[in-house]
Amino acid sequence: MTRTPTRLLALATAAASACLISAAPAQHPSPGAAGIGDSYFPHEGNGGFTVRHYNLDVSYAPDTGRIDGRTTVSARATQSLSSFDLDLQQLDVSKVEVDGRPAAFRHDGDELVITPRHALAKGRAFTVTVTYGGVPQALGGPIIFGSKYGWMKTKDGVFVACEPNAASTWFPSSDHPSEKATFDITVRAPKGLTAVSNGRLISTRDSGATTVTHWRESRPMATYLATATIGNFDVRTGKTPGGIPEYVAVNKGLQTGKTDFWGITAAATDYWSKIFGPYPFEETGAIVDDMPDAHFSLEVQSKPVYSAVRSETTIVHELAHQWFGDSVSVERWKDIWLNEGFATYAQWLWDEHKGTRSAHDSFLKAYNGYKPDDAFWKIDVADPQRDTMFSDSVYERGAMTLQMLRERIGDKAFFKLLPTWTAQHRYGNANTAQFVALAEKISGKDLGDLFATWLSSPGKPALR
Repeated sequence: MTRTPTRLLALATAAASACLISAAPAQHPSPGAAGIGDSYFPHEGNGGFTVRHYNLDVSYAPDTGRIDGRTTVSARATQSLSSFDLDLQQLDVSKVEVDGRPAAFRHDGDELVITPRHALAKGRAFTVTVTYGGVPQALGGPIIFGSKYGWMKTKDGVFVACEPNAASTWFPSSDHPSEKATFDITVRAPKGLTAVSNGRLISTRDSGATTVTHWRESRPMATYLATATIGNFDVRTGKTPGGIPEYVAVNKGLQTGKTDFWGITAAATDYWSKIFGPYPFEETGAIVDDMPDAHFSLEVQSKPVYSAVRSETTIVHELAHQWFGDSVSVERWKDIWLNEGFATYAQWLWDEHKGTRSAHDSFLKAYNGYKPDDAFWKIDVADPQRDTMFSDSVYERGAMTLQMLRERIGDKAFFKLLPTWTAQHRYGNANTAQFVALAEKISGKDLGDLFATWLSSPGKPALR
């Protein structure tokens, strides 16, 4: 893009004038950065462009575990690009096209480096289509409670839960929560299986021995929240008492005990809509799968996925994430307490709502459960580091911080703060400093000491 400031010069003689135009030199094309610079995941996300939409078309063969995919990414260049990257782990690429024309490509670790036939000018909208295939492998390590995560094969299909960096194990993407986009997700699976994804169901049709299911998420979504969970499901659809469309899929024959996924999902969605602001998505729901190897459930956008970790507490936690984490997403992963601390505090609010325990008493139970010299108090919740970003401290100390904030500023200001926060950053990204600033603005109080003490002090804070 050329910037052209203009200055008019009045001449001494009657109606004469001239226009001097100074033009900035055209930007020289250069490669986009391999990552956005997140200190926890330096190569997640990509520089030089912003993603606007993903169109995924994925075929899955449960007997072999193989997927074959064709993903089209619609994007806009933020610099003049000679080449750019997408995040893609493990899978083999057979063809790449930019704006419908073949493009050169190579793998560099987990980066797919793409060189279009011609440089892309800054500001230009473009599409890149990647054809690929292979057998996705779940990721592991200490991050998610020592559990595997990502694309996880089940007895009858696959369980897909990708936080924080596993979306790129099944589709090429800019795999960072700051790179949100809308999605169309088409899944092709053996006839008789059900594929459940984000947003609303557009169509289902049979094509020979294959069932083709098309889902659309029309609200911006972080890549780690995308799912294409496939299995032998019983499906129930309808609306919550508050009128929000609801879709619940439960693996057939799965023993869920006394957990009423339909009823709790409806009640929690409606209640959080009163406390946190209007429900941000087109549909609520649940995907309840037979996946005992996943030691977690996940707040995938519009329909959390539940593994063997399932209870009323889990449901209200994951549904609170639809506001805190899904609609309002972290700017960088170090801000993760804005997701997990808030969802944990929502559990305390739910108990208060049900009349079983006040949030203050839940705070005291958590606070008294850790001794002053416990490692729990040594983690800086505002920057917990990669391997401990999902530690108990992030969840519980984050929730304690919110209770202390509530008691400092009072219920009126606190319950004004929550929906104001979700409204200001709806479908966007935010950080801790922005939350502190908003809390101070609404309350009229200086709160820097409170957040420094409860999020970051290396020791057990004393109670006033």
